Amino acid sequence: MTFIKTIDSYQSNELIHIKATTPPYQLPQNEDIMIKKNGKDEYHIFFSYLCTMNTNRYNGFRLPAEWEPQSCVMLIWPHEDTDWRPYLKEITEVYLQMANAITQYETLLITARDTEGVRALLAERLTDEQMRKVTLFTCDYNDTWARDVAPISLVSDKEPKGSFQPLHLLDFCFNGWGEKFEAGKDNKINRQLYEAGLLQGALENHKDFVLEGGSIESDGDCTLFTTTGCLMAPHRNQPLTQEDLDKRLRLLFPNVERVVWLDYGQLAGDDTDGHIDTIVRIAPNNTLLYIACDDKDDEHYEDFRLLEEQLKQLRTLEGKPYRLLRLPMPDAIYDDDERLPATHANFLIINGAVLVPTYNQPAKDKAALDTIQAAFPDRDIIAIDSRTIIRQHGSIHCLTMQLPQINRLTRTNEGSI
Repeated sequence: MTFIKTIDSYQSNELIHIKATTPPYQLPQNEDIMIKKNGKDEYHIFFSYLCTMNTNRYNGFRLPAEWEPQSCVMLIWPHEDTDWRPYLKEITEVYLQMANAITQYETLLITARDTEGVRALLAERLTDEQMRKVTLFTCDYNDTWARDVAPISLVSDKEPKGSFQPLHLLDFCFNGWGEKFEAGKDNKINRQLYEAGLLQGALENHKDFVLEGGSIESDGDCTLFTTTGCLMAPHRNQPLTQEDLDKRLRLLFPNVERVVWLDYGQLAGDDTDGHIDTIVRIAPNNTLLYIACDDKDDEHYEDFRLLEEQLKQLRTLEGKPYRLLRLPMPDAIYDDDERLPATHANFLIINGAVLVPTYNQPAKDKAALDTIQAAFPDRDIIAIDSRTIIRQHGSIHCLTMQLPQINRLTRTNEGSI
């Protein structure tokens, strides 16, 4: 493995304390080490093995499934200096609809530049009971895609005791999906929320590694799904190879025994290089919901045919086929001459409900809603018109991030909650 860390100093076979990274990593004996100095007086260490992490603080931790109990959902509110400016009124209405839906089931943490203005908008739409479920935090930011900015959570089913924290929040680097967009302010949000006491658990700094929440899907047990198109895209974690990244993911998420890499299924107009949450989603009972394209004249047809074939060949760790549920490819939606990455797969699972993007395409919207209801029979299915969201190349899941509720977690594949 080629593994890169910035270090202050190094002596062979000593414990390395890595800048902005906890916990430290231990070098084994008799390894060939090369240290390279860059032009910024920083040192990068290259070595050909997977570091052995001090796993004591990760013992028993896992990356939960999205359908497990949640403490809250995070939103980052649009304002006139974001890319939403041309249709700020329309996107604000969508946010109000999402806030109304979410606060009927759980609490909501909103980061906003003008918290008092947002509070006034919410008070016009929500009941007093719903407003009590809303926490507002004043902060500046580049954009509003909470899925890729917010921390990724590790949970433990153990009870808190002493200094033990049953929730670890992994704070990764977000670099604008491969340095396409400015993200400096976005990378400071999690630390500010944590220092304000609005995030539970222990915040782990992993700013040396680029990882977006929309690029991974967990079954809460032993399998992680991702895409080669995204994680292997330029300007993210080069020169790491796919094998390196596979090992790194299994190091970061201790419960993960295997990473499933999907090689097909990128939507036209997708800035993320193929996030998994736009094409394939995991549901309880070894269920996969995925976008299927039946129109041979559609530019996506062959790519998504190959995706479907790859999914059909997949097996669970027990050697059984997955239950596969097809979601229809929405009819093409354009902004001027650009096709937008409309998808029904970008739904958000919350306590007791699923928020599903729709696109004013009655037949396909209904088919998607019915399919998602089949995957989550005990949850309410709530349609959110996402035609405004998709103009910025994302949808509901991209705008949100759930945080798990500790000590009330259920294991996966036992039915939905």
